[in-house]
Amino acid sequence: MQLPRPMLRTLLLPALASVIALTPVPSMAQKAPVKMIFDTDMGNDIDDAMALAMIHQLARRGAVELLAVTSTKDHAKSVAYIDALNTWYGFPDIPLGAVRDGAAKEEGRFNGQVDRRGPTDQFLFPYDIDGTKAPEAVSLIRQTLAAQPDGSVMLVQVGFFTNFARLLDTKGDEHSPLDGPALIRAKVKELVLMAGAFQTIRHNTKHIEYNVKLDIPSAKRIAADWPTPVVWSGYEIGIAAAYPWKSIVEDYDYVEHHLIKDSYLAYVPEQPHDRPTWDLTAALYAIYPDRDYFDLSPKGHVLVDDEGRTDFRVKEDGNDHYLIMDAVQTERVREAFVQLCTEPPGR
Repeated sequence: MQLPRPMLRTLLLPALASVIALTPVPSMAQKAPVKMIFDTDMGNDIDDAMALAMIHQLARRGAVELLAVTSTKDHAKSVAYIDALNTWYGFPDIPLGAVRDGAAKEEGRFNGQVDRRGPTDQFLFPYDIDGTKAPEAVSLIRQTLAAQPDGSVMLVQVGFFTNFARLLDTKGDEHSPLDGPALIRAKVKELVLMAGAFQTIRHNTKHIEYNVKLDIPSAKRIAADWPTPVVWSGYEIGIAAAYPWKSIVEDYDYVEHHLIKDSYLAYVPEQPHDRPTWDLTAALYAIYPDRDYFDLSPKGHVLVDDEGRTDFRVKEDGNDHYLIMDAVQTERVREAFVQLCTEPPGR
């Protein structure tokens, strides 16, 4: 016997509701923030400052937890500038570490922004620590790693290899009984580097990249002996993702003195141009590795020669990848940089 449609609907709807109630709903819960230590040569190029600004904006969204910032630039104002930038973006208490006997000792073009004062003689960009007062960087890295869950920390290096190479040479201490390699294996998820070159750069097939050549022995040590997966963001990636000059001129004017804009103009006083932004690529990948901003090379191994050149060899048991970015990804990455860097600080 065929039931009338109204009666059939009356019988089926409760059953259908029960099925729907039992059907799993995809979870929309936010992922845990990426735990990060950011290692920078702050003061040598403006992209270090922009990368740290972007990290802070993503920290406000809960995407990343910045555990510590360490400098590989051996000048007191490098850490002072980092502290001023952290304070500007609302994160004044992040632990800071300074390199001792590092490769680059000059002040840099924009670290002097920390000295600027307003009409009532107050600092425009306040800070309360510089490189002379900050803890030694490697000791701070050990302390920070030891306090974190196993396999949880992303290390992002956008300066020289000095601090992390020295980390490899450390012995057990008051922070952890583990030596450097064992502590890294226990606590580090991945190391992301802005370093090297893996494609032809302006017709040069053997480009020597700045972060490598300033401390070649340390770069060679990391390439040979680092015990966790490593992702390299090469020089070619930053060239492709140049930051629009128009954004610098127009997008930061919501305050009279903006630390990023003022620093950018101090660093790039010459003819306006869209400037490559290398360091932001490493930070963006570390926080959002699954958003398809980049592709990865096959697994392999990076070799650093005595002159500082980087060579990639495909190996199934290799530890390394390098970033690859097509034209569509390039535009997505550039727009992400603009939107994140120009967002007003949360205060």
